[in-house]
Order: sequence, then structure tokens, then C-alpha cells
Amino acid sequence: MREKRLLERLRAVDLDPDWRGGADQAAALNSVLSHIVRILNTRQGSAPISQDYGVPDFTSLATSFGSETVAQVEGAILNVIRKYEPRLTGVQVSFEPQQDKPFALAFKLSAQLATEGQKTPVVFETILNPDGRITVLE
Repeated sequence: MREKRLLERLRAVDLDPDWRGGADQAAALNSVLSHIVRILNTRQGSAPISQDYGVPDFTSLATSFGSETVAQVEGAILNVIRKYEPRLTGVQVSFEPQQDKPFALAFKLSAQLATEGQKTPVVFETILNPDGRITVLE
């Protein structure tokens, strides 16, 4: 599997016509991280690629953070990552309570990054902020 998405590869060739890619784990990880941020901060129904690209608007859930809300967010993140980020396999999303951030929901996204016949375990911290934006950290 390529370390960069198609548009990233086209930009790289545009910047350097001699660029031919390669198995660069750091480039793959940065590309996946960037794509996950983009996916999780796109509202379903707003992207021309597909009506289910992105996640539902979670801002209305801010007043009702409960176990059902957590399960909904967890499921939405899991489903969209599995569908739209094929470089990640074995994706799992689990709630990680944050005592210091009572109005944010944090999730651990763990998976394996598959590039050029190699699988590397990766873990991202995904935080749903009260304003509905999602922050993703390595």
C-alpha cells in the first residue's frame, strides 16, 4: 500500500518531477494522521465524495454525554476510519475518560499501519471537543 494518498503523490510529483515514492514509514504515518484529522472534522453529507464520508455533527451531544453518547461517537469514528482509511487495518476505538477535560470525550484509536508488506502498530488519541471539532494526536 502506498505511503501517501493519490493527491499527495500528485503534489509530490508536481514539486519534484523525479519523485517516485518509496516505503517511508514516517511519511505514511503523517499522511494517515492528516487524513484522519480531515475525515473526522468533515460532517457527513457535506463532502462530494460520498454522503457518509465524515462523522455526524456531535455538537448536539454536548449536553448528554452518557454511555449511549460514548458508544455512538465510538461507532461513528470506527466505521468511518475502517471505510475511508485503507492503510489502517485492525482498527479499534475505545473511550479513554479524561478527568482534567470534563467537557471533552477522548478515545484511543489503535490499528496497524500497512505499507509495502509491512504492518506497524499505531495509536492515536482522538479528542472530541465541546465545539464539535476533533483533535487527533500521535
